[in-house]
Amino acid sequence: MAEATIDSTATASWFSRLNEWRETHISERMFVLILAFFVGLFSAVAAFVLHWIINQIVALLTSSFDASTYNWLYLVYPVVGIYLTSLFVRYVVKDNISHGITRILYAISQKRSRLKSHNTWSSVIASAITIGFGGSVGAEAPIVLTGSAIGSNLGKLFKLNSRTLMLLIGCGAAGAIAGIFKAPIAGLVFTLEVLMIDLTMASLLPILVSCVTATCFTYIFSGDAVLFTFELQDQWTVERVPACVLLGIFCGLVSLYFIRTMGFCEDIFARFRDKPYVRLVMGGSLLSVLIFFFPSLFGEGYNSINALLSGDEATTNTILDNSLFSGQAQMLVPYVALVLLTKVFATSATNGGGGCGGTFAPSLFIGCFSGFLFSRLWNQYEIGVHVPEKNFALMGMAGVMSGVMHAPLTGIFLIAELTGGYDLFLPLMIVSVSSYLTIILFEPHSIYGSRLAKEGQLITHHTDHAVLTLMQLDSVIDRDYLPVEPDTELGEIVRKISRSRSSIIPVLDAGGVLLGEIDITKIRHVVFRIELYHHFTATQLMQEPEATLGDSLQMTDVVKTFERTHADYLPVVDKDRHLRGYISRQRMYTQYRKMVADMSKD
Repeated sequence: MAEATIDSTATASWFSRLNEWRETHISERMFVLILAFFVGLFSAVAAFVLHWIINQIVALLTSSFDASTYNWLYLVYPVVGIYLTSLFVRYVVKDNISHGITRILYAISQKRSRLKSHNTWSSVIASAITIGFGGSVGAEAPIVLTGSAIGSNLGKLFKLNSRTLMLLIGCGAAGAIAGIFKAPIAGLVFTLEVLMIDLTMASLLPILVSCVTATCFTYIFSGDAVLFTFELQDQWTVERVPACVLLGIFCGLVSLYFIRTMGFCEDIFARFRDKPYVRLVMGGSLLSVLIFFFPSLFGEGYNSINALLSGDEATTNTILDNSLFSGQAQMLVPYVALVLLTKVFATSATNGGGGCGGTFAPSLFIGCFSGFLFSRLWNQYEIGVHVPEKNFALMGMAGVMSGVMHAPLTGIFLIAELTGGYDLFLPLMIVSVSSYLTIILFEPHSIYGSRLAKEGQLITHHTDHAVLTLMQLDSVIDRDYLPVEPDTELGEIVRKISRSRSSIIPVLDAGGVLLGEIDITKIRHVVFRIELYHHFTATQLMQEPEATLGDSLQMTDVVKTFERTHADYLPVVDKDRHLRGYISRQRMYTQYRKMVADMSKD
């Protein structure tokens, strides 16, 4: 035991000396670039390992399936996967690791960009089990959380400030997306749009370093293989503009359905938060039944996406394999429509039942099915000029991603980079923008930000709101106050005033409950009359505060209260009205201005 203590002390001392040398010989900017390189590398490794594990599990479980008929094991595998994942999370991780990107947003806004160390590996294992056994979720959000956690923990290791940690979180997220999809530009844009980090030119370079590094190492690990195979069927023509606009609107409405239904399902599962086995039975049963009838819902669904992007009718019909509809080509359109509608329930059941995964892949999946369904019906009923179905399936991916994530640029660049479909750049823009403009009429926040936005904890691109979100209530509370009891005489109150740094004296009962407060500026007519020192008590001199602030209140609401009351000081109380301290208008705005100045620095 003593030897272990000595070793840990020696290691800490060695690392401390290394850090001192680094601070002396390497500039902060150069060091961040070095860290960005390693964040990109580790993110690429994590992405490769996760997909390798998923592929091994899927191959092991489904290699013997008969594609010409249904398979009863679809009723078993998803439940087993969710159960194993829930056991891993409950007994090994012992922390909530679901909703990966939402957790990153929360860490940025409320945890000073600090993610727990287990996030560097726990999501990889949990999501590999879930998806490998058929969980209808994506691996992207867990990898983004892993990459961001790598960046955050590397920054913490070298004791970097919160602003730099936020940048390294952005590097990790961008590197993860770039590594998974071999799409460096999409990784960069994703960080700007989805994580909503305002970056200057000086902080843009580390993000680029991470993206390029992750992409290069992914090529080294997996070669030239691409996630989706696509060849342009027909050159885009201006006659297809109406179809593209209508596809975008359709994708926006599908995105609305996805977000609202996902929220509805999450609320149902949240009612059984303390009953994991009830959630397992509910989620596992629903997921298994859906996958049994619609095997395309098994796992990430990338094989089905590639089938729809092939443009070959025989290959397209393979999405019916392993189902009750196998070999019935006339059922393709109803099957696609039903899969489109049920995918969100399968995703919600996976996470709600105890699995681990994200909504990134499901949005791509639903987008592809939406684009294919739209174009097939458009051509069948000859609504307008004939449109190539594989092209519209591709554009649908960009459309739904843009709507669900409120990230049109990410949708455009990701799909273009994924498939090399730069010839479709203009229609991708039309569909993505149309989808985004449609969804923001109904939903002001993305699927990731909506949970935090309800609690006022979401960072936005508006600097003033972002600063108020980052400000912590505890950081502006002044606890150095001198209280008096209700029966305290004026003479004693005067002595308290002489030692107080504030113009407010709180009146508390024996239990610390705020009864009222004495404003020094309003009792001047009696303070200097010694003959009245025994004639007045605190109860007679106190008055109700102009407002009280809850100790869990968001800073945006604090500012609104100050603006409404025009007060200089306001008390902060808990739910039982116990006084926690006072907030000074001057102190609050001083810290606000300092944070605005810090955010504006290059």
